[in-house]
Amino acid sequence: MQQSFDNNNVSKSTLWKVITASSVGTVIEWYDFYIFGALATIISTYFFPKTDPTAAFLSTLATFGAGFVARPFGGIIFGRLGDLIGRKYTFLVTLILMGGSTFVIAFIPSYAKIGVAAPIILLILRILQGLALGGEYGGAATYVAEHAPDNQRGKYTSYIQTTASLGLLFSIVVILSCQKLIGKEGFEDWGWRIPFALSGILVIVSYFIRKNMHESPLFAKLKAEGTISKNPLKEAFATKENINLMLVAMFGAIIGQGIVWHTGQFYAQIFIGKILNVEFVTTNSIIAFSLIFATPFFVIFGSLSDKIGRKKIMLGGMLLAAIFYYPLFKLMEIIVNSEGTLVGKSIELTMSGKVSLVGICFILVIFATMAYGPIAAFLVELFPTKIRYTSLSIPYHFANGVFGGCAPFVATYIGAETGSRYAGLFYPIFLAAMTVIIGGIFLKETKGKKILD
Repeated sequence: MQQSFDNNNVSKSTLWKVITASSVGTVIEWYDFYIFGALATIISTYFFPKTDPTAAFLSTLATFGAGFVARPFGGIIFGRLGDLIGRKYTFLVTLILMGGSTFVIAFIPSYAKIGVAAPIILLILRILQGLALGGEYGGAATYVAEHAPDNQRGKYTSYIQTTASLGLLFSIVVILSCQKLIGKEGFEDWGWRIPFALSGILVIVSYFIRKNMHESPLFAKLKAEGTISKNPLKEAFATKENINLMLVAMFGAIIGQGIVWHTGQFYAQIFIGKILNVEFVTTNSIIAFSLIFATPFFVIFGSLSDKIGRKKIMLGGMLLAAIFYYPLFKLMEIIVNSEGTLVGKSIELTMSGKVSLVGICFILVIFATMAYGPIAAFLVELFPTKIRYTSLSIPYHFANGVFGGCAPFVATYIGAETGSRYAGLFYPIFLAAMTVIIGGIFLKETKGKKILD
């Protein structure tokens, strides 16, 4: 006899335990992944030759981007494992792989001590981070969604969507706290290694949280019935219908979402700190406050998508980004020029200037919350249970990782090559606009769809 399971009858206490256990671990993984980007300026001086600072910074961003390029391969590997042996087990493996790689970065000798071996080791560890994250997000989104009721899936999965921004916020808070305690010179000399080393403690805590998680009931049901996929990767590409779904998801939703998220947070950070030369602590504080104020909107837009649909909100965020990126980044330069004073090698802002930049960055993150808040529910609803983890992870990590994750590097590179600080913006503007057009034509609404297949 087949076992039955109704996700609409899961108790709220059980659902919140699932969300908490999934989210805490995912926040830590995002922290591990993004601490690298938040410290890119400092890392570039330690692991690459100092003879050309611009080339060193671009090399660091390229290494940062390598983690994103590795993500789709992680999605393939761990998505397959998740569909074969369960969602829970991949959580533990990806967590240990991510935390271990981040921890080791804290102890890599500098370029001055071991030469080219330093950036090579850094690159390898960054790729391992990418592989781990490639398995993490799809598992977390699938795990929560398979517990959530059909009419509130956008709301409950949106808590997973907050974890990327919370991980970035956490990394910034840790960095600023370390610099405050140690002092700027001590932090730039050796203290920057502490946020990486901290990952060793965090991964242990998260491991014990996840160790006691139960398997997804929908996967458990398939396993009990003997209907789990024997070869998820092959089945994901076995039918034209599923291939089309992955392509539509990639070009009609995820590329734009990835671009908007990374431009609104990471490239904004680079633009303010590296291009406009605003002081390090001020730059990170601006991004941190914008994240604090805007992060609740992931849940607001995720919940709203349960009422009016996923498509309108996601594409609306991308369209607004494509329209307003140039004027908003231009406005940031105007504010820095009028409210900033050169002190030493960097610019100090007045309180009015700081508040104004927080407001602009808040708007940039709002675009990201619109594009990102509903997307977990959308992707889970798009694919069948037996190959959901694999089918979701491949397009998500390819589009989000390669196109979105490389946005800071590509935009910075274009700006450096052209000599225009705004030329790089045309990369995210073009891809966001392209996604809106393709998604507007081909994307189907999935709101309220049952996922008990």
